[in-house]
Amino acid sequence: MAKVNNNIFVRGLSGQLGDQFIVKTDKGGRTIVSAKPTFNGTRAFSQAQLIQQQAFREATAYAKAMMGQEIYIIKANGGPKSPYNVAVADWFNQPKILEVDLTAWNGGAGEMIRMRVQDDVMVAGVTVTISDGDHTVLESGQATESGALWWEYAPTNDFTGQQVTITIAARDLPGHVTEYSQVRTFSG
Repeated sequence: MAKVNNNIFVRGLSGQLGDQFIVKTDKGGRTIVSAKPTFNGTRAFSQAQLIQQQAFREATAYAKAMMGQEIYIIKANGGPKSPYNVAVADWFNQPKILEVDLTAWNGGAGEMIRMRVQDDVMVAGVTVTISDGDHTVLESGQATESGALWWEYAPTNDFTGQQVTITIAARDLPGHVTEYSQVRTFSG
C-alpha cells in the first residue's frame, strides 16, 4: 500500500484503476493506493478468524453507539482518524497497569497505595480491593486520579499483623478490566 501526500498526478483521484489498484483519500487528505483485494467464493474461515470477526462486530456496535461522545471527538480532532475509528480502537485496547507502588503502605490505615495506569483513550476508573486468605473482601474502594497517569488509594482499615491480597482493577470506557494482584504480609 502506498500513501501519497499532495502529488499532482494523483490529487483528487479515487476509485479503481483497472483490475489491479484501489485509490482512495483518507480524512487527513492523503491519497492511498493499494492492491485490489481478491476473494475466493469458497473460502472457509478458521475458528480464530470467526472469533476476530465477532470481536470486530462488537467493536463496531460499540463505536456506533459512542462515536458522538465528547472524549472520542476530542481524541479524533485534527487527526486522520474519525471519532468512530478512535472508538473502535479503544474497544480493542485494554487499559494497562504500568506500575504499582506499595512502598508507602505498611498495612496502616491512611497509608497511600499508588498505581500508574494508562489507556489509549481514557481510564474510566481504578478499584482497589483488599481481601484475606479466604478471598473475603476486607475493604474495597475507588482510587482517585492524582496526575501523570498516577492513581492513589488510602485504605481506611488497619491491616498490620495480617496477610492480605491487594487487587487493583483498571477499567476503560468500553468496560475492559485489567487486574493486578499481590499478597502482602504485615508484621504486627
